[in-house]
Amino acid sequence: MSSRTQAPSPAKPHAGGVLWSDPEDEPPKDLRDAQDMLRRLGLLVALAMVLFMVVSGLR
Repeated sequence: MSSRTQAPSPAKPHAGGVLWSDPEDEPPKDLRDAQDMLRRLGLLVALAMVLFMVVSGLR
């Protein structure tokens, strides 16, 4: 097969995959704090629902 009929090879990514000038891929501290709070609130609501189902099932 000749090399003219083959598809060109894909472009190679630059070294490391990230430019030095790229910003950090991390949300701001306020957003991380809000996500942590919502995660804890979701866990608390899930536990409260399980406790409610157990208590209502015992009556």
